[in-house]
Amino acid sequence: MWGRVFCVFFFILVLGSLPAMAQTITINATPAGVHPGDTINLNGSVSGIHTIAVYLFLTGPGLDPRGVTLENLNIPAGHGLFTTAPVNVNDGSWQYTWDTSVILGNLPPGDYTLYVETAPFDRERLGSEGYATATVTILPPENAPTPVPLSPGMAILALGITVTASSCIIRRVKNK
Repeated sequence: MWGRVFCVFFFILVLGSLPAMAQTITINATPAGVHPGDTINLNGSVSGIHTIAVYLFLTGPGLDPRGVTLENLNIPAGHGLFTTAPVNVNDGSWQYTWDTSVILGNLPPGDYTLYVETAPFDRERLGSEGYATATVTILPPENAPTPVPLSPGMAILALGITVTASSCIIRRVKNK
């Protein structure tokens, strides 16, 4: 009996004396300044916890303050809706390529914060550890569409074609 108690006590003592591994997570975003339609490479590492995936979300101008998924800026993060990236179980590294040309929603110019975390929480429920952030700046489009001025001659020609076509249609309707 006393042998079992001693073994349990010894086991608790040994476990209590082991140093606790701190959970760390990192994120890198390159390039840090992009135009809409560009690709952003996200990568980082996780240590102190065994996980098979990390969860990513975005906050910024005009977006839900809780954060949104990277694929659809209209869907708030949380409640099972996240962008995920697989974690390499051998070394804890992860990577995700974010192609901003294939997202749903509007990504106006401004500074955005990318979050990576080890548990599926939105920004309002983040703990003090287990997440990291990176800032990305969305720049104005490189080639903003420029309006093509219409020459006065083209406007008169278009008006003439419209009047001629209308008169032909009216004549056909009257002759029937």
